[in-house]
Amino acid sequence: MAPGRQETTTDGRLSQFLDSPVIGMSPWIAMSVVVGQGRYELAVGIALALAVAIVIMGRIRHPGTSFKILEVADVVFFAVMAVIGAFASAGTHRWLENYSGEISNIALLVIALGSMAIRVPFTVQYAREEVPRERWHDPAFLRTNYYITGVWGAAFGVAAIAGAFGDLVLHNPNNLWTGWVIQIAAIIVALQFTHWYPDVVRARVRQEQNIPGPPEPPVSSMLIPLAGYLTPVGIVVLAAGGGPTWLGVALIVVGVLLVRSLRHTPADGTAAQSR
Repeated sequence: MAPGRQETTTDGRLSQFLDSPVIGMSPWIAMSVVVGQGRYELAVGIALALAVAIVIMGRIRHPGTSFKILEVADVVFFAVMAVIGAFASAGTHRWLENYSGEISNIALLVIALGSMAIRVPFTVQYAREEVPRERWHDPAFLRTNYYITGVWGAAFGVAAIAGAFGDLVLHNPNNLWTGWVIQIAAIIVALQFTHWYPDVVRARVRQEQNIPGPPEPPVSSMLIPLAGYLTPVGIVVLAAGGGPTWLGVALIVVGVLLVRSLRHTPADGTAAQSR
């Protein structure tokens, strides 16, 4: 590939990432990763800085465009959390350190469901920047974004339930499975669905209209990163003592085998060709 084309491809991927709903969720991801005992202010500060930077970057990249639901929610939520943290008592501060992750996930779930309730699923505002205006009211386009927003809402719900189980039932906010493995798995599924499902819809539309183009991507292509996630989880289980040794070994082996199997899953009824 020529250097010029490589640069164009790289720029295109970067632009696609910056215009995706994933960038709007990065403050929440940063908050969940950083927060912990003695790190509440740091986590909220990083999340708020990211939220403000995203708003500014969005206006620079797309001058004159309206603010997105997720952008506004980012800034408001983390600004409020920062103010609460600044004036909270010691007991409230400890409570925030323990439960701010669940609060964040529940807030994201409310944002997802609320945006769908007002018929503006939050992902549609990002998708509109990648399609012509005449397609904005296309039923297939809107339905796709309802599904994607719904999957993100489900991911936030799973993360909130997992975190709450670790905190309230296990009384261990740092539990490997409820605090990390399950929540990250939910995010991986939502991320993959966000990239996979629009390609499925486009392929089906082309097929209905007899337009040549890439075939519909198989479900296996969406599941490969989730299967690959099992291997590092197995390694962490062995290294951190998150379970019996056999479980860690089994996760590593199953992860490797699943990835190999999914990569060779036929996309359209024919055997996949190895490179």
